[in-house]
Amino acid sequence: MERSQCRAWYEGDPILEEYHDHEWCKVNHDDRFQFEMLCLEGASVGLSWKTIMHKRKAYKEAFHDFHIDKCAAMTDEELEALMDKPGLIRNRMKIFSVRKNALAVQRIQEEFGSFDAYLWGFTEGEIIDGRWTEVSQMPAQSELSRRMSKDMKKRGMSFVGEIITYSFLQSVGIVNDHLCDCEYR
Repeated sequence: MERSQCRAWYEGDPILEEYHDHEWCKVNHDDRFQFEMLCLEGASVGLSWKTIMHKRKAYKEAFHDFHIDKCAAMTDEELEALMDKPGLIRNRMKIFSVRKNALAVQRIQEEFGSFDAYLWGFTEGEIIDGRWTEVSQMPAQSELSRRMSKDMKKRGMSFVGEIITYSFLQSVGIVNDHLCDCEYR
């Protein structure tokens, strides 16, 4: 049996295989996980997802397992110290964006009750399923990612451009871009 083209981007890398098979495009309503994906996607700007996924453990350790309130309370000194931490992308703007985005997520939680309610409100709770048959059909951005990106920026978030926001939508399952023949769909 021929394997789905959906697997081509990660095959042979156990970390990416695990991500594709069990997290990518899977619906997740947990604010902490959604915040983690937001931060990791932001860290990937200009880099490969493979690079970030291989640094995920270090990011979780550095940022209190992406506990939103703990990240929001991080001091400048704590964030500066992370510039020397092995395993992280040593980009000051990206490191400081975790706190900035945590503060924005806290405000969203106050307004909407949860980060999840805010995110899923963009689709009224519906999954956007491309039902693609070829990888070449998958977009890098969409009307939804443009709208969400614009709103997130307005709320003070960083590293949430239209393309990164589209990847984020995939990572939390709002968008399902597994190919139709993918066994992990």
